[in-house]
Amino acid sequence: MPRRNAFTHKGEIVVRGGRLVDETGERRSDVLVRDGRIVAVEEVIDAPTGATVLDAGGCVLAPGLVDLHAHLREPGGEIAETVESGSRAAALGGYTAVVAMPNTEPAIDSAAVARDVLALGRTALAEIAVAGAITLGRRGERLVPMAELAELGVRLFTDDGRGVQHGGLMRRALEYASGLGVVLAQHCEDEQLAAGGQMNEGAWSSRLGIAGQPSLAEEAMLARDLALVRLTGAPMHFLHLSTAGAIEMIRRAKADGLAVTAEVTPHHLSLCDAAVAGFDPVYKVNPPLRTAADVAAIRAGLLNGVVDAIATDHAPHAPERKEDPFDEAPAGMLGLETALAVAHTALCVVPDEGGNDEAGDGWVPFGTGAVMSLRDLLGLFSWQPARIAGLDQDGQGGWTHQGGQGGPIRPGTAANLTVFDPTAEWVVDRSRQASRSRNTPYAGRRLTGKVRHTVFAGEAVVIDGEAQR
Repeated sequence: MPRRNAFTHKGEIVVRGGRLVDETGERRSDVLVRDGRIVAVEEVIDAPTGATVLDAGGCVLAPGLVDLHAHLREPGGEIAETVESGSRAAALGGYTAVVAMPNTEPAIDSAAVARDVLALGRTALAEIAVAGAITLGRRGERLVPMAELAELGVRLFTDDGRGVQHGGLMRRALEYASGLGVVLAQHCEDEQLAAGGQMNEGAWSSRLGIAGQPSLAEEAMLARDLALVRLTGAPMHFLHLSTAGAIEMIRRAKADGLAVTAEVTPHHLSLCDAAVAGFDPVYKVNPPLRTAADVAAIRAGLLNGVVDAIATDHAPHAPERKEDPFDEAPAGMLGLETALAVAHTALCVVPDEGGNDEAGDGWVPFGTGAVMSLRDLLGLFSWQPARIAGLDQDGQGGWTHQGGQGGPIRPGTAANLTVFDPTAEWVVDRSRQASRSRNTPYAGRRLTGKVRHTVFAGEAVVIDGEAQR
């Protein structure tokens, strides 16, 4: 089925007064958008009559953000989120593309289900790509028909929420994926080692009397799969890594020339397991929040280029589910609306007084390491994940792909843009979030940096922090 453009009316837009930052560098530029594409990038552009003018004064103008890892819950979990509500949250967070995870009901394990989700995304406020499951029903027993999904343009395959436990099956999956030119993405969790763990195994789990999940559960599966990558030569992406040991293993794998990429989440780079001290299930997530030392290692991995992307792992849950006792509540946190601001605050902003945990949420204070540049941070959110997801090629990717993501910003390319104010301070209010759910761990926290405008496929879907539809 040919893809249909979701937007039938695109006027002219001028983004004025911003500092343009993309993979090619930085410069002061205005941008003119017409009919879904960038038609001019110049120091000063006079707005055509009737054009929408977006003020980017004091802001950074960048390629739209790309999230490799979001749970949009549709089909089957619409009480927590839908493609429409999730895309609105994404747009408010500066995203112009989101990869929807396949742990839906039914799972995205066939071309038919993938088409249904893609159809839902055709009028969304961001591009909705899908990840296919690796195994049927995500049960870890039989491989999905990857070729059929690949024909739709599906680039990533994962059983996220579960790791593929059978090493022989994972080897076959890698060999099959390599022949199709697609990438497997692994949720690294050895279920035997993790069994019963509700938080990170360590001093805090012992103090609180909560069953712990050891770092080894993540690192054992990661070690196995790195060995399989070495054996097969197939590329592989590793989801939401959370431990110092995992970051070191990725560093060594890359030094050995293995075709691997890795992501971390905003919550794993900002919060530690001390957050669980109050037994609030909003801090229950999988993999669990780790130690402050693990947070420091993740930040170092981002600063030195070992980690390729920051992905939200946006995981909405109906409010009543997060009111269950800690050991019964589901794991997961919201992320789309706060991700860039959280990472910017944690990595780019040196606090005046050492960074107090003002919201009482286990925030790890700013370390003594180097401050990350905003351009490097945007690379982790935009052009690098776009490349991993296969969304960086303008006009390619088949049925799933509406246009180029990740820049660079130049005439002739698709108009997917975000305008970010790095100095804006704001307090997270869970009652004002666009998601159908409320399980943000950052409620009450003051963040530095906020998305002002988002342009998707040539339409201004967010203006001055407000969604336009």
